[in-house]
Amino acid sequence: MRIAVTYHNDMVFQHFGHTEQFKLYDVENGKIVGSQVVDTNGQGHGALSGFLAQANVDVLICGGIGGGAQTALQESGIQFFGGVTGQADDAVSAYLADKLTYDPNVHCDHHTHEHACGDHACHEDKHGCDGNGGSCHA
Repeated sequence: MRIAVTYHNDMVFQHFGHTEQFKLYDVENGKIVGSQVVDTNGQGHGALSGFLAQANVDVLICGGIGGGAQTALQESGIQFFGGVTGQADDAVSAYLADKLTYDPNVHCDHHTHEHACGDHACHEDKHGCDGNGGSCHA
């Protein structure tokens, strides 16, 4: 089995379509036997599901993810768990222990690069989708 996590600085990156890296975990008999960080080479949104399919990924763990990407993953036979936050390694360990906290209804429905959050601006590609596994920080 191969698990992919949207990845940035050891953390689950919070916007699937903007991830620049995935951390791939190879799993045998419920244990991680290897891992590697791979660059997406600038591919975004829809192309990322093909990237993951070519990498023989079975499961994706991510933060915010839009409906189109969800559909593309489903069509590729990749099971996904969105709305996940925290350390990538911890998320995979939790998944393998059947204790992963995720949001089965995660949906990112705005794709502008900036939006207002109270009295400051958020950059979606850095913070994810507010309320969908991401957050907005001043």
